[in-house]
Amino acid sequence: MTIESAFHNKYSLVKGVARRARQLQSGAPALGVSKSMKACRVAQDEIRSGAVSYVVTQKGSHIPAAPGDHISEPDDHV
Repeated sequence: MTIESAFHNKYSLVKGVARRARQLQSGAPALGVSKSMKACRVAQDEIRSGAVSYVVTQKGSHIPAAPGDHISEPDDHV
């Protein structure tokens, strides 16, 4: 199973990684072990390992994500 297969599509994956990377840059603690110090790579590693999950919601709904919570983005690309 590839990391992309666990998500709605690659766009949703990129949005989830970007949101988690912003959380890390804002001071959120890393939830796993990564060889990198860069927030984007750490976020990718966390999602790949399952430490952070991602939920695609309906357009117009928004669930704020905090460290340890699910990351959500509206499904507005269809």
